[in-house]
Amino acid sequence: MTSWAFASALGLFALSATSFAQAEDIELLNASYDPTRELYQAYDPLFSKWYKQQTGDDVTVEQSHGGSGSQARSVIDGLPADVATLALGYDIDAIADRTGKIPEDWQSAFPHNSAPYTSTIVFLVRKGNPKNIQDWDDLTKDGIEVITPNPKTSGGARWNFLAAWIYVLKQQMGDLGKLDDPRYADEVSAAKAAAEKFVGDLYRHVPVLDSGARGATNTFVQRGIGDVLLAWENEAFLATEELGEGQFDIVVPSVSILAEPPVAVVEGNVRKKGEAAEKAAHAYLEHLYSPEAQALAAANYYRPVNPESAAKEDLARFPDLELHTVNEVFGSWRKAQETYFNDGGVFDKIYQP
Repeated sequence: MTSWAFASALGLFALSATSFAQAEDIELLNASYDPTRELYQAYDPLFSKWYKQQTGDDVTVEQSHGGSGSQARSVIDGLPADVATLALGYDIDAIADRTGKIPEDWQSAFPHNSAPYTSTIVFLVRKGNPKNIQDWDDLTKDGIEVITPNPKTSGGARWNFLAAWIYVLKQQMGDLGKLDDPRYADEVSAAKAAAEKFVGDLYRHVPVLDSGARGATNTFVQRGIGDVLLAWENEAFLATEELGEGQFDIVVPSVSILAEPPVAVVEGNVRKKGEAAEKAAHAYLEHLYSPEAQALAAANYYRPVNPESAAKEDLARFPDLELHTVNEVFGSWRKAQETYFNDGGVFDKIYQP
């Protein structure tokens, strides 16, 4: 029995022993980010049916979607979310820091640092790739318009920014292990200067900054603006296979970032609803690691952390590419946020509308 299955069995034994006698109607609110709309539209009824079978309780899950940073601020400002399924760890850290409603060690609550699925950043281009965009260097060529959202409000945009930064570091240094080696301090400094110049050039090719990743997708797909969209891999597949079949191609860059969207229970909110709601909220996130939910994540173009549960044809669509994590290159999301995206940080320095 897997660790997930064992933990689930123990949890469900406790749930079953206490809940069947007096079934309840439970309402949960999931504060999530833009590109997960379709995933959770499919997951919520799947979870509710499973939970009903286990406990007898009826669970209704309402969704709130927007840019990840905007969603975090909404929870901080009082949105009564019971769970948060956001684009990056820093946004959940911000809720924890500002409200105390999420424990500081939230990332240890669920497997894989509380990230039940992953993604990466790829390029979505017009069918036939008329501008011949192949890698990050092509984004700053004359005549190229790049669509990416605003990193002040969008978690996806921050992944885009850091993926581009990683590419330049890799090009300049070869071995990213040099970043923490004092013997290469001068080389690291030069590489970071080159990255700052390149990313600044890239944003001069951005005609509009949407507030969230889904808004940027709509700008590119529906409004027809731009030559290339920097997109979550799942958003790119959604565009090519569902939103605009036959109209777009996906270009996989040589280097990108491993995006790890995390989940957390907003303990301070759900506890107010009582023990039954609190158990349901924890089960809602725990069940994301179940075989059926992992298969669903792959079907919705996310990379499951337990790929053995997914259909082979869904896994086959994910390309192999060189991926680096935020912790590996930038130390942590807290450090990356402070350096690049806080007021007065690198983005404010280089972005000139």
